[in-house]
Amino acid sequence: MKKSPTSTPHDALFKTFLKYPETARDFIEIHLPSRLRTLCDLTTLELKPASFIEENLRAYYSDVLWSMETSEGDGYIYVVIEHQSSPDIHMAFRLMRYAIAAMQSHLDAGHDTLPLVVPMLFYHGIDTPYPFSLCWLDEFDNPALAHQLYLSAFPLVDITVVPDDDIMQHRRVALLELMQKHIRRRDLMGLADKVASLLTTGTTNDSQLKALFNYLLIQHGHKPRFSRFMRKLAQQVPGYKESTMNIVEKIRRAGQRKGLREGMQRGLEKGLAEGRREEALRIAGSMLEDGLPRELIVRITGLSEDDVKSLRH
Repeated sequence: MKKSPTSTPHDALFKTFLKYPETARDFIEIHLPSRLRTLCDLTTLELKPASFIEENLRAYYSDVLWSMETSEGDGYIYVVIEHQSSPDIHMAFRLMRYAIAAMQSHLDAGHDTLPLVVPMLFYHGIDTPYPFSLCWLDEFDNPALAHQLYLSAFPLVDITVVPDDDIMQHRRVALLELMQKHIRRRDLMGLADKVASLLTTGTTNDSQLKALFNYLLIQHGHKPRFSRFMRKLAQQVPGYKESTMNIVEKIRRAGQRKGLREGMQRGLEKGLAEGRREEALRIAGSMLEDGLPRELIVRITGLSEDDVKSLRH
């Protein structure tokens, strides 16, 4: 059930009482389970704002959030106290969302570890006793499976420790896994045979292949042996020759552009340093032939616009 900050007199009264530390301390001492109460240093109670709650959850805002230090070393415990005058079948999940939001707020404040967040529900509705479970895992169709999933470490695919021979058997994800496992290698030549073998299976569609080659170009295109790697793929997998050679051509053109820029810059610096205006004019002429804008040529060479204009005659 949705509610606003003062949607009922019940809410307003509850919040007015529980916002005072002395009252909250008594509430926690009386109602918090003893195994948790012994962890709390109730002398450090501090009322926290509910502003940490994400926008789409504020319609179900938390009534009261108190923080305190633990009684055993460094650490923090938060107690979320929610008030209800009517039962909510999804209350356990709602409390869990509050708890997660409070944990995130704690991390955002600069802490390195998660705090314990204890959700508590205060209920005084017509239906009695409270009819729903307050274990959020019981809200699943299969609570036993939910317990198994959420009370254990989450599944991890650490591809860095999977042997290549195992990866090669992973069907349509094998190529992705192999390349991302080894993408930081200085030289991919040692992978050429494996990559070629995976490409020949035909399990990679055109969109995936294009994304892969662009990825490799970005990550390895600047490395000297990458063109050899792509040429070897073209030789071993003729069906992909056009795609692989397009990558090689892109690398070649990029190298030409880089060499031209560096060559012009070196020649320009030499000509200007030696006071040879002719060298600057020659370079400007080359730039004009390549179709560079006159304004850019003036800026790079330091020549006047008239000098550059004269080169067209």
